This record gives sequence, structure tokens and C-alpha cells, in this order.
Amino acid sequence: LHFLKRKHHTPSDSFFKHTVYGLRYLFRIFDRKESSVILPSIERPKKLPVVLSQQEVRELLKAPKLLKHRLILALLYGCGLRNFECCKLKISDIDLDRKMLHIREGKGRKDRYVPLCDLLARGIKTYLEVERPVDYLFNGNNSAGKPVPLSARGIQWAAREARRASGVQKQVTAHALRHSYATHLLEMGTDIFTLKELLGHVDINTTLVYLHVARVGRRTPFSPLEKLYEQ
Repeated sequence: LHFLKRKHHTPSDSFFKHTVYGLRYLFRIFDRKESSVILPSIERPKKLPVVLSQQEVRELLKAPKLLKHRLILALLYGCGLRNFECCKLKISDIDLDRKMLHIREGKGRKDRYVPLCDLLARGIKTYLEVERPVDYLFNGNNSAGKPVPLSARGIQWAAREARRASGVQKQVTAHALRHSYATHLLEMGTDIFTLKELLGHVDINTTLVYLHVARVGRRTPFSPLEKLYEQ
């Protein structure tokens, strides 16, 4: 453990902590109480999410050359999907008549429905007619010829390439688009409890973090320098 924490450059605090948990479990199985490990609490860094402006989202969505990649980014932002939820989307999960998207077994194996806007519904319809995907909305590569979902790495690649082509300077990941979805909905008037259900959160405290980045329910912050020379 000392080597892992002090001599090795790769492990994060989380990796180290779970290594200790694994040892604890091993000692408990073999009833080696004298070998139990006492782990000091490791606080998680309280980082705020990266949120794109609406203009940055526009630039990002028009950057990809392929319709498939534009639609992936549009779904991540327009429906607040997690990366793996976007991967697992099946054609049968899309209800274009009711304009609803059925997300199956999200985090915590929790299902939910999210609305599809007219733009997304039209984009999906066009994509289905042009690309003709099989089973999954976004198919990955499989030499055996069996339909497989696009990998999470493929979706992150599409986000990175869009960022490079758009010139957006912020760190753009698939999850940054989900953060932007949540923040923009709050700023547009969506209440926190509705947002919790749309995001598929189990705990409301997970959703409350967006109140720290959304400009809602308080006076717009400003710099005192602006007021210094007003008179």
C-alpha cells in the first residue's frame, strides 16, 4: 500500500481506497482480524461541473460532418443522457409519435422517460431513413455481423472531435453536455424535482449541485469594478 500511494504515479485516491476495501474483504473472509486495515476518510474534491453556454452548444452541434455524430451530441445535450445510456439506445426505445425517449436501466438500473423536442424527432427520423441502423440506434463495428452498440469510447471521440472542429476552449466530454442540459433547464425555469426525474438521479442532493452553477433564484452576480465608476 505504501508503494501504491507513495512510489507509483498512477493510482488516484479512489483507486487506493478501493484497494484497501478489497484487502478488508479478503481479511474478513479468512477471519484475519489482526490484519484489518483502518482507512482514514478521504474527502472527494468538491469540483463544480463544466457547463457550456448556449452559443458554445450551437457551435459544437454544427461541427461534426457526419449526421450520426451530430445526432449523438444532440441527444446527449437535448435529453441529458449519460454516455452509456446513449450507447444502449435501441430503435424500439424511440416513440416519435409521442415524442418520448425510453431510457432503460440507467444508473442504478432505473428506467425513465424524457421528452424529445421536434428538432430531435426530425433528426432521428432522417437518420433512420438514411443510415438504416439495426437494433441499436447507433451501431458499432462487429466483424461477426451481429448488431452491437457503439462503444462509450466512440461517443467520447465524437465529442472530442466536435470540440476540436468548433474551436470551443472548454473541456468538452459527453458528460459536460449532460451538465449543460441540467443547468440550462434550471435557468429556463424547470424546477429541481422535475430535473431530478429527468436526469434519473436517486438522491436529490446529486441534482442540487446544479444550483451552484445555474443563474437562478438570485440576483445576477457582478463584479464591484462595474459599479466603481458609475457615478
